Amino acid sequence: METATFLNDSGIALTEANRPNEAIPLFREALIMEPENPLLWYNLGVAQQRTGDYEEALGSFHRSIMIDDMLAEAWVSMGLIYYEMELFDLAEDCYHSALARNNNDPKTWNNLGVLHFTDGNFEDARLSFEEAVRLSPHYPEALYNLRDVCRELGDYRAAAEFERALSGLTAKRCPAFRQGSHD
Repeated sequence: METATFLNDSGIALTEANRPNEAIPLFREALIMEPENPLLWYNLGVAQQRTGDYEEALGSFHRSIMIDDMLAEAWVSMGLIYYEMELFDLAEDCYHSALARNNNDPKTWNNLGVLHFTDGNFEDARLSFEEAVRLSPHYPEALYNLRDVCRELGDYRAAAEFERALSGLTAKRCPAFRQGSHD
């Protein structure tokens, strides 16, 4: 007999291999064995989200936080869905709930910044992106976003600084593509 752990691990692997439709039945089978396991509900939600079934995914994420309210990843995932659905107030509430549980996640800060940027609230976007970069100085997406919001705010000096930081990251990752001659 397969265990809930085995089914969960298999479901995660299938979801990561972009085969979420095959993962969903495995998570459901595992949930029969462990119906109060918040991570199984969360992983089911991730697979459902990947299929585009947002309503089912939201239901699974809600179930996971009913069991474990401190599961910040479920709050973030709900925020992403609400953002995709253009329900920005709900997305913001979810991101703030996630940050109340884990204030040190640069991706959540970056997501909140993107939401503020989309709303045209560039000052709050900048603060969120700055926090993401403070937590993870080499986080490319946050650096790009911080550069772009600084341009929107007319702070071209700061935008140039973040552009240099991004160039430094690119040079470190791809030294053959540094500007200048290739000897």
